[in-house]
Amino acid sequence: MTIKINLVSSETKKPKPSDVLKIPFGTVFTDHMFSMTYRENRWCDAMIHPYGPLSISPAALCLHYGQGIFEGMKAYRRGRRILLFRPERNVQRMNSSASRMVMPTIEVDIVLDALKQLLRVERDWVPESHGSSLYIRPTMIGTQAKLGVKQSDEYLFYIILSPVGPYFKEGFSPVKIYVTNEYVRAVRGGVGAAKTMGNYAASLMAETKAAEVGYSQVLWLDAIEHKYLEEVGTMNVFVKFDDELVTPPLSGSILAGITRDSVLTLTKDMGFVVKERQVSIDEILEGIASGKVQEMFGCGTAAIIAPIGFLWYEAKSYAVSNGNTGELTQHLFDELTGIQSGEREDPYGWVVDVD
Repeated sequence: MTIKINLVSSETKKPKPSDVLKIPFGTVFTDHMFSMTYRENRWCDAMIHPYGPLSISPAALCLHYGQGIFEGMKAYRRGRRILLFRPERNVQRMNSSASRMVMPTIEVDIVLDALKQLLRVERDWVPESHGSSLYIRPTMIGTQAKLGVKQSDEYLFYIILSPVGPYFKEGFSPVKIYVTNEYVRAVRGGVGAAKTMGNYAASLMAETKAAEVGYSQVLWLDAIEHKYLEEVGTMNVFVKFDDELVTPPLSGSILAGITRDSVLTLTKDMGFVVKERQVSIDEILEGIASGKVQEMFGCGTAAIIAPIGFLWYEAKSYAVSNGNTGELTQHLFDELTGIQSGEREDPYGWVVDVD
């Protein structure tokens, strides 16, 4: 696919942040974006152009019925090299989300080629400071102007870029997690395994409740029995017991995280007994009391690895690992960020060079 390129003039380029670690996550955007449209059963009009507002009808189906999906990726700088981490997996997952939401898929190579071209244009926006990256947000929305619940015949796919530091204001420090058995994130048979916009809007009420008691994120329990761990915030969750590392299985209500898959690979190669099984909140609380639960952490593209220091459940606080970052959690953070940034060996072929 041919991509047209329309660059901003040097006079209208935005100033780049002097210290990306001091700006709120996802609030500054680069000069350019990529977009293409889908109509008459094909993708067309691929273009890199100045970042700016979208022009869609107020009757666009995405605005009324939620037919929209997105992804999250990061680009890292290693000297003059710009690196991506397992980008093909993100595109494959986006296609899985598209299929679930009855939206058109895109060839993986088309998306990766567009992304690489956009990153070459914006390479000076990829920050150099340790712990920073250029966040990548591919998005697809149904744009057909029509009221009435139906799949759209027309779509817009676009990619925007944002220089970022740590996702949590705590940085890589233990976060405080609010466990809710009142609200649920997703149900089996629903769209929990798709990265679709409504899933995140549905999480806001519980996050508000968490903030009221000073907690950063929500630990979601299953929708049927309200007792089995599913996700933490927008991340997959892991629990290190004294004899095994456990994460909930992909049951249809949990997003298949690329970082989750990377953690499974790393820990198995480290010799850990790793299991994908159900874990109840009662098992967690009993394990904290007995010392069997040694560490907990969330993992995802934005935060990479987030140590869990405290749980709030039914008006009581529980310290995990005495509120500290566990040894395995720290090791996984160091290993993953080292591979992603090109500072450590990549024996898995996960890192892709943009040039």
